[in-house]
Amino acid sequence: MGRPRTTPAVPGRTHAVPGRTHAEGPLTAAVASGTAELRPDRDRPHAWELRLDGAPQSLVDLADPTHLGFAYQRRIGHLIDLAAPARQPLTALHLGGGALTLARYTAATRPRSRQQVAEIDTELTALVRTELPLDRSWQVKVRGGDARAVLERTPDDSTDLVVADVFAGARVPAHCATVEFARHAARALTGTGHYAANLTDGGPLSFARAQTATLLAVFPEVCLIADPAVLRGKRFGNLVLLAAHTPLPLTDLTRRLATDPAQARLLHGRDLTDFTAGAAPATDSTAVPSPAPPPKTFT
Repeated sequence: MGRPRTTPAVPGRTHAVPGRTHAEGPLTAAVASGTAELRPDRDRPHAWELRLDGAPQSLVDLADPTHLGFAYQRRIGHLIDLAAPARQPLTALHLGGGALTLARYTAATRPRSRQQVAEIDTELTALVRTELPLDRSWQVKVRGGDARAVLERTPDDSTDLVVADVFAGARVPAHCATVEFARHAARALTGTGHYAANLTDGGPLSFARAQTATLLAVFPEVCLIADPAVLRGKRFGNLVLLAAHTPLPLTDLTRRLATDPAQARLLHGRDLTDFTAGAAPATDSTAVPSPAPPPKTFT
């Protein structure tokens, strides 16, 4: 994969932008979990999209780590912004690494944060570190290992933020979508900590309803954020679940969502209970992976 490159200095910046340049073009590489692609973003001269077997995984702007190009990442980014006073460091655990977009965002917006990332595909991590390098001042440790195994080893009451963005291919694996998994996250969080989970679903939303019921069985505070078309079953897409031991910042979340380019609805309380439609929480003995995306979802 070669050494990290340095792009020409950007006007207004005092240093060059390290990493792969658009002049080098897209990159395809075999990694443990499939075929990874790095595609230049047409609208941002230092941004790259990571895809695995054709499914979008991450979008990273090497010149601006605060840029969150995917709607689901912006929704989790709002929670990161509201999880503590501005620029206050957090202790964060990211389950699922990809191109480390949300770890970069946390490091840039909350300096001195201590972050751990669990990414089972060490070949993917090596690719990302080489082509889309992290700022050396950031305290981000990427550990090769299964997300649930890393979560189970996390000490009690030790983490301000747990982000579950775990996918095997384009599907959330069953063992990372259960009551037992959620209990480990709840145990690892501090009393004022927050949990965020990204998942995908469509049609009758059976998986999303069961995941909502799963978190409601563990956490006293839960909300769901998604595109209205996804909630109506008209389109396959991402849904974000947020949970905490204490009340969520619903008013501020709603206000921020209203300013996003993509439409979003936030469900909480009775609306969220109604959304579950009587679905049973998923357990280690009953859980299934999230559904595969329909053909041509990512074309």
